[in-house]
Amino acid sequence: MIRSILMITALSLGISAAMAQSDPIATRKETMKQVGRANAEVAKISKGEAPFKLETIQAALKTIQDASKAMPNLFPDNSKTGGDTTALPKVWETKADFNARWEKMGKDAIAASAKIVDEASFKVAYGEVTSNCGGCHEGYRQKR
Repeated sequence: MIRSILMITALSLGISAAMAQSDPIATRKETMKQVGRANAEVAKISKGEAPFKLETIQAALKTIQDASKAMPNLFPDNSKTGGDTTALPKVWETKADFNARWEKMGKDAIAASAKIVDEASFKVAYGEVTSNCGGCHEGYRQKR
């Protein structure tokens, strides 16, 4: 199962890289959907709705790491509007901060991947990664 998840993620991100050149808005939306799906699985574990599976958590962290590398490149100047984007102009006005947030999230995901070995370490380390989400969602994304 874990191999399937990793293969799908890798394939999706590979396709995303090709799409990014032609439609960065669609690509960044799809990338965020991948992160959302990965986090949804981990949320079930966190809530006790699914058993602890280290493979699922590691796959989610890999998805976050891959997204953190891809996302800064998915906001070229020609993608400020159109495509039903919810990105605020602040993304381009403070691009260095925006990119730094993605870099931090990626580094935190790498660190968490090394730290998480059981359910107890998961409860601490995964929260450190997802605590990064609000900074971009609140400051760089239009609310619908």
